Amino acid sequence: MARHLITSAIPYINGIKHLGNLVGSQLPADLYARYLRARGHEVLFLCATDEHGTPAELAAAKAGKPVDAYCAEMHAVQAEIAQGFSLSFDHFGRSSSAQNRVLTQAFAARLADQGLIREVTEKQMYSVADGRFLPDRYIEGTCPNCGFDSARGDQCDNCTKQLDPVDLINPRSTVSGSTELELRETKHLYLRQSEMKGALAEWIEGKQDWPILTTSIAKKWLNDGDGLQDRGITRDLSWGVPVQFEGAPWAGMDGKVFYVWFDAPIEYIACAQEWAAATGGDWERWWRTDKGAEDVTYTQFMGKDNVPFHTLSFPATILGSNEPWKLVDYIKSFNYLNYDGGQFSTSRGRGVFMDQALSLLPADYWRWWLLSHAPESSDAEFTWENFQQSTNKDLADVLGNLVSRVTKFCNAKFGAVVPDGGAWGAAEEALIAEVEGRLVAYSTHMEAMEVRKAAIELRSIWVAGNEYLQASAPWTVVKTDPAQAAAQIRLALNLIRVYAVISQPFIPTAAASMMTGMRTDDWTWPDDVRSALTALPVGHAFDVPEVLFAKITDAEREAWQVQFAGVRD
Repeated sequence: MARHLITSAIPYINGIKHLGNLVGSQLPADLYARYLRARGHEVLFLCATDEHGTPAELAAAKAGKPVDAYCAEMHAVQAEIAQGFSLSFDHFGRSSSAQNRVLTQAFAARLADQGLIREVTEKQMYSVADGRFLPDRYIEGTCPNCGFDSARGDQCDNCTKQLDPVDLINPRSTVSGSTELELRETKHLYLRQSEMKGALAEWIEGKQDWPILTTSIAKKWLNDGDGLQDRGITRDLSWGVPVQFEGAPWAGMDGKVFYVWFDAPIEYIACAQEWAAATGGDWERWWRTDKGAEDVTYTQFMGKDNVPFHTLSFPATILGSNEPWKLVDYIKSFNYLNYDGGQFSTSRGRGVFMDQALSLLPADYWRWWLLSHAPESSDAEFTWENFQQSTNKDLADVLGNLVSRVTKFCNAKFGAVVPDGGAWGAAEEALIAEVEGRLVAYSTHMEAMEVRKAAIELRSIWVAGNEYLQASAPWTVVKTDPAQAAAQIRLALNLIRVYAVISQPFIPTAAASMMTGMRTDDWTWPDDVRSALTALPVGHAFDVPEVLFAKITDAEREAWQVQFAGVRD
């Protein structure tokens, strides 16, 4: 049994996330965590809300609430939605936790001791209209590199070039839209990332098994232009981890907090500490290589926009501390999921957000479609036509139909028990061989985190059962050879249990319903397919389950298309 630490990119606190956010980090991380647990491995799966920074302050002000109360409320909302999607976090923490405050300040002090923090007196953008210094992300303008007219003060989303607000052409405040900006003097701390370039390059070069998307982004940020730059890690804000604290190796930093991109990744470690405080677990054996974490495989899941910070900035913090912290072993990154020819947009009411999705259909519909269309090699696109077609065909026509046909037929002809009689023949042997081969391929893809390929193999296993039933036709055979029909249905009933076990990482609620219907809690992985197909013995009772998946009608699809179209440009 191996030990796996899994984290997904932590969602920001200000608002409910859309389906693209879900499939870009949390959902595939949950898929992998569920699969590893099903294979008997020890897993610690962590996530949290990212709560600091100006966006939280502004969202709280808009809601008319103190920022700490707003964050507590939104954390509860996001936790409830995560539960609705069956995301199996071992702990869903908060970056505003006491643990993260202490740990962030400790890392900063340690980096200073290592000579990797420098104090800089600089001029930053101050909005006269807003009466405040503006964080980089709250300044927009034209990118000097590619000409994109909505580049942020820290990065251009079009060409991904790292920027400073002073680089922008015609900058404006995104808070008020004011162009009355001026440079004012302020003092900040910088992480000397440039000093870590060699160590980071060596570390990244050693990750030959990483996805091309991950390494290409990391190397671009590491080597393009002037290469890796020192990065400001403090901001003039009131909400966040205070920069000035007892024992801090600097002075004159009152009223400043650490930049959210410095403290947020540290929450991964703090989250384990929160988990330990709640459960009595040992967080150090997961994060400290001097306490057992050298045996842990650590995997991160994230969208491509988060890759630079997790391949460079956070590793610079970990490596720069010169302490025995666990570094990530594998970063699974994803492209973007777009919505029906454009982008998801909260302000325009465009696209389906996580709470809305759950109000329309059970989570397994969304889980299946998103994972089977995961944007791994390129951006993907959600359309209602494809969603309806895929879920109806895969979930209702293939998997749901098999469960319904087998249980109803058996109940009608043999009663609600696994029937006796007959024996396996060539058709059954062929099915067993196909399932064995496809299950090996499925497991191989799951272990490699090849999400779409795994979904294809899983669906093929479902299809194999349907094709067997269609060809063997027990509903016809029963008229002339009831014993042989009983053997065919006995195999099919056991196949339902096997399908539940192997499908659970993708569609956990439906899998649980299948197991309940089969009146078993034997979730043993079918390493031996032949034995697994006799796990439910003759005479074992079952219930005819409710319809697993109702089909999406044309009328529903058309109504949802209109409902979530939003306002177009």
